[in-house]
Amino acid sequence: MRDDTHSPMPHAPRSARAWPIRHIIAGITVVAMALVAVVLISLSWFGSKRAFLDMAQIVALNASQLTAERSRRMIAPGEAMLNALASNPFILTLRDHEERMLRTTLAPALAANPLVSALYVGYRNGDFLSLRPLQDEETRHYFQAPPDAGYLISTLTRLEDGSTRQRLFFYDAHHELLAQRDQAGNAFDPRTRPWYTRSMASDDVVISEPYVFFTNHQIGISLSRPTRSGQAIVGADITLTDLGKGLASLRMAPSAELALTTRDGALIAYSGEAAPTSIQTDGQPRLPSLEDLDAAALSRLWKTTPSPGDSIVLYEENGREWLGAAFSFDGIQGLDLQLLVTAPADELLGDLARTRMHMVLISSLLILLLLPLGWRTGSSVGHVLERLTERARRMSQFDFSRPGSGPTRLREARELDQVMNHVSGTVQAFLEISRTLGSEPRIEAMLAQVLEKLVKATRCLDGAVYLSEDGRESLLLAATFNGGKEALEGGVWPEHWPPPDAGMDEDGPHERITFELRSRRGHLEGLLVLTHARDPEHTSPEFLSFTNQLTGMLAMSIEARQFMQAQKELLDAIIRVLADAIDAKSPYTGGHCERVPQLAIMLADQIAAETSGPYADFALNEDERYEFRLAAWLHDCGKVTSPEHIIDKATKLEVIHNRIHEIRMRFEVLWRDAEISHLQARLAGEDEERAVAALNARHAQLQDDFRFVAQCNIGGEFLSDEAIARLHRIAETTWLRHFDDSIGLSSAELAKLAISRPHPPELPAAEPLLADKPEHIVPWDEARKPAVERDDPRNTLGFDMKLPACRQNAGELHNLTIRRGTLTEEDRFAIKDHMVQTLSMLTQLPWPRHLARVPDIAANHHERMDGAGYPRRIPGERLQLTERIMALVDVFEALTAADRPYKPPKTLSESLRIMAFMCRDGHLDPQLYLYFLRSPVWMAYARDFMKPAQIDAVDAEALARIAEGAQTPQA
Repeated sequence: MRDDTHSPMPHAPRSARAWPIRHIIAGITVVAMALVAVVLISLSWFGSKRAFLDMAQIVALNASQLTAERSRRMIAPGEAMLNALASNPFILTLRDHEERMLRTTLAPALAANPLVSALYVGYRNGDFLSLRPLQDEETRHYFQAPPDAGYLISTLTRLEDGSTRQRLFFYDAHHELLAQRDQAGNAFDPRTRPWYTRSMASDDVVISEPYVFFTNHQIGISLSRPTRSGQAIVGADITLTDLGKGLASLRMAPSAELALTTRDGALIAYSGEAAPTSIQTDGQPRLPSLEDLDAAALSRLWKTTPSPGDSIVLYEENGREWLGAAFSFDGIQGLDLQLLVTAPADELLGDLARTRMHMVLISSLLILLLLPLGWRTGSSVGHVLERLTERARRMSQFDFSRPGSGPTRLREARELDQVMNHVSGTVQAFLEISRTLGSEPRIEAMLAQVLEKLVKATRCLDGAVYLSEDGRESLLLAATFNGGKEALEGGVWPEHWPPPDAGMDEDGPHERITFELRSRRGHLEGLLVLTHARDPEHTSPEFLSFTNQLTGMLAMSIEARQFMQAQKELLDAIIRVLADAIDAKSPYTGGHCERVPQLAIMLADQIAAETSGPYADFALNEDERYEFRLAAWLHDCGKVTSPEHIIDKATKLEVIHNRIHEIRMRFEVLWRDAEISHLQARLAGEDEERAVAALNARHAQLQDDFRFVAQCNIGGEFLSDEAIARLHRIAETTWLRHFDDSIGLSSAELAKLAISRPHPPELPAAEPLLADKPEHIVPWDEARKPAVERDDPRNTLGFDMKLPACRQNAGELHNLTIRRGTLTEEDRFAIKDHMVQTLSMLTQLPWPRHLARVPDIAANHHERMDGAGYPRRIPGERLQLTERIMALVDVFEALTAADRPYKPPKTLSESLRIMAFMCRDGHLDPQLYLYFLRSPVWMAYARDFMKPAQIDAVDAEALARIAEGAQTPQA
């Protein structure tokens, strides 16, 4: 390493001209303030104007929403009235009783809805009935009503000879008939009217486009809907006159104008005094337009914004600036309307121009007042930076003893001054320490020995080594010599280091030097802190260079040992991630791979602490305990290959999904077949009572059979021979398949179907209600067939398992006839295969010597004491105690787990009782079970991982008597 301690610092090249920093900062401050003032003055007008425009837009939008709400309130009662009339049976039965119709049905509806100008009913035979209140003179004149007439009922009846008869009935306000007469002229057919045809195609209220009523020439809409029976259409005419009055009340300025129009400019409502009326074109009334009203500003707005926009539009009309906006109008469902809103700009903006001038004057005055302050502040900052620059120049000349720049109110300058103080005392301390260390494996003992030699070699007073820890921002004390621990309180280095470079102790002034211990990759491994007397010897470059050479090897040794620790932690983390991934793979076994290791370690530590009894000689050193802990975490690592649909199989027919739904659909087909047969029998003349009885009997049989099949699908403790026989009888029932079952399949499914069924049957084909089809069977792939049978030459790990005839059998009867639980023989092998995969995976890893038994401990927890376990049928006398512990805790966790789909969680007493019988049956080690039963381990586990409802009273002695029924093998 090159030593440039005494090399002179090269001079920077001189520039042609350099400006003092205080002048630059002060000038920039003044210019910036002036620029900000100009920008603020320029933007004040635009910001204020934009605010007024935004406010105007909000007001216009509120007007649109209020108008839409008013429209909905006008139409909603009419819709409710039509819905009520559509359900009224008198609409169909009282066509020839006009007075009763008036009194009981139509007149009350009109009285409750004053905006309705007419109610009418069109019937399927072409008859027509309408009721109108005679409120305006145009309507009375059109029908030549008597003076006291208040209502008019008009009827149109189609006679048997095809002619029509149209009659008018005039009633007073008390519903008394005043006059009646026949109406001459060509009677229309209501069935040809748009309101009739559109309602026949809908089940709800239909709203027409706005149009001009022929009686009073008002603008309105028609509402219609079919009656509940579908024999007639009821309708109502609603005028939109009140919309214009509502728009007039929403004007945002005296000259503001609002108009509700169609997309083509036809006028529906207007805020001005000249309300829209019909326009005659070729003798026919039509909707007025904006040009017809001479509303130039609105007409220009409509042409400027043909589609509704989200912002205000500025335009000129008749030499005046206007602000306008167009909004989509959704007040009348199904109609594409828009609301146009416009107002003169001068009425909206008001005194904004005068306000702008006031803002300019105020801003200019403030700028003039603040300019001296900006100049003084810039000069002050410049002076501080000049002093810091001068100090840095002196430090570059190796002058680290000069005092700081003095007090300042600038936080950054003060912090920079403090950093420079720290650098003055420690700049020579960031070098490598070089000393060869011995082979001491414990890092604490190694650091203590090296630190002692380092302190003595440098003739320092004391020293301390602090090591970093991942995830923490502080350093922990690792070694001290000659009282170095007292240098820092509590043995923890502060979060923000380095510490002050000097301090005082009882012997007089001293200095503390801190060295970084960095790895070859540059990571901070720790700190070396040395305290020495303040003398020229310890402040010379030679001292720092010498110390640097000594500490280099210390840093490398720390790195090597921490690397070994990191490798161990990485292995632990990988194993933990694998266990968590297995738990996360299935929502029904989540937490199993985490709970089993914790319970296993608890029990192993409890046994290792025994000093008497059958396990007094059992002990685990650090390596053996670590080996056992890894095996516990990896005991189910083979489940990563287990299919989820088998692990999570909650019903017998479940594969990827529960196939009971397919079978239920077949029963649905048979149900409908029975109905079809019933109808065919009736058409053939069979007695109705006999046919209905046969249909009901068939339906009842289908319901009972499906209920039985569904119950069998749940799975239970035992399925009887009678139940299996009934399943086979049900399976003999057939249903007709009319669709090709070979289309829509994947290539693999097609190939499998072609092998199992070379010649498809002709359609329709009779299919059994429940079937075991050849395509349900998934054969073994010879290249990937598990080598688990004893005589298999590929079996190199000592497996001793029976291989099912096929990999999977998804046959419906095959699965439904499972006698116990939900798993077939093939499913059970797929689950047991996780132990095969566990052992295969773990034996392929290059385990070090002290972890060589991890595969056996992890893979033997499903072996039994009687040698009937799996995957290798190892008898109990060949199982070590750690393997028996794994077997016991795996069973206990499985029994008490509350996340399994195929069983409810068992209580403590139930779980321990089952385990007692498992001991008696040669499954578990009775001696180990008795120790577990009488230990506090299971209760501690229950409090941490079991639900409160599962924790009940346990009669340990009664359970012990059950377990002692088996011979106790040697530990």
